[in-house]
Amino acid sequence: MKHIIEIKKVTKKYGDFTAVDNLSLKIQKGSFFGLLGPNGAGKTTLIKMLVGLLKPTKGTILIENQKMNRDNTFIKSKIGIVPQHINLDKELSVRENLIFSAKLYKIKGNQLHQKIEKLLAFSDLKSIENRLSKKLSGGMQRKLMITKALVNDPDILFLDEPTVGIDVNHRRKIWDMLKGMKAMGKTIILTTHYIEEAEYLCNQIGLMDQGKIFYCNTSDALKNNLGKFTVEYFNTEKITEYKYFQSIEEAKEYAHSLDTHYILRNTNLEDVFYNFTNRKVQ
Repeated sequence: MKHIIEIKKVTKKYGDFTAVDNLSLKIQKGSFFGLLGPNGAGKTTLIKMLVGLLKPTKGTILIENQKMNRDNTFIKSKIGIVPQHINLDKELSVRENLIFSAKLYKIKGNQLHQKIEKLLAFSDLKSIENRLSKKLSGGMQRKLMITKALVNDPDILFLDEPTVGIDVNHRRKIWDMLKGMKAMGKTIILTTHYIEEAEYLCNQIGLMDQGKIFYCNTSDALKNNLGKFTVEYFNTEKITEYKYFQSIEEAKEYAHSLDTHYILRNTNLEDVFYNFTNRKVQ
């Protein structure tokens, strides 16, 4: 499968602080790539470089085999961006926000009308199209931001913490939108610190901390590499410990040897993330 994004030994420094550290990565066309990490891991800095808002201190970013920079209008026409912070015009309605965004891409006349109607239907915002964006709930504002990012029908969509601070119901509705875009063949790059979000949506996950992606694979492969089964228990200092096993028999044998309460369960992505972020990144 074709690589649509290639990051080659990219570093971003702010003075003596290294936000992204000699990072290399390839992302395949049509994939849903999740960048998972704690706050301060370097996820937002990496996204800003990918969309041309920041220039790498070192290294190269290629999108569709072209070098990314803020003046590359060809690449910018191919991407949609959903930033972490709300970027709506609060005095405009839902429809007016979409119209304004479409006009920035010089979409006019009947094409504009058809585009807006299609987007309102896709995002399930038609019933509130005349409501001012400042009167929308946080979840609805996030849906509108994602919808705005689709006005130019981008091949690649960058989403930086798109569901931060919103309730479970709206988060699930946004997940449905994102799955719909994946079904349309779009390449999606998602940053999040919600582990269940990455596990549910992404077919490829990069675990990022201290400016590095230190493990990258499918969710199942990440879990299987650690161990399919987890024994969770209190040690003598009343601190939770985790032991990972490839077979249920091994896990049961270990659990039965403990003199304390335990839980035997399937390993999840949170276990993988906890295990690796508690190691020193080489």
